[in-house]
Amino acid sequence: MSNPVFHFEKPVTDMERAVAFYEAVFGYEMSQQDVDGYRMAFFPRSDGAPGASGALASGDVYKPSKEGAIIYFDVPDIDAVLGRARARGAKVLYAKKHIGEAGYVAEIEDSEGNRVALSQVGD
Repeated sequence: MSNPVFHFEKPVTDMERAVAFYEAVFGYEMSQQDVDGYRMAFFPRSDGAPGASGALASGDVYKPSKEGAIIYFDVPDIDAVLGRARARGAKVLYAKKHIGEAGYVAEIEDSEGNRVALSQVGD
């Protein structure tokens, strides 16, 4: 059985600002294109690898929010990501917390006002 989530879209109001934030904080290289009349910036995707990928999405149906589904980004070093996020003006919404064998979690507010969760497995 595969993972049930295939793709997500994270709402943004300013695509250039959001892409700059995610590329700087997470080190991603994102590709942009228009899809069905909406501006999208795609996160990296590795076909055949576990997990899901998605895109930043801008348009009239996309409204940034701290409510709703929380998407966890797997990171190798949660402290480094939190540091880069703070340097880009992000608020820490949930401080780094050890959750046992599963590692660490934290939450930040991105450049657009979305809640973004971070997960680091292990130490």
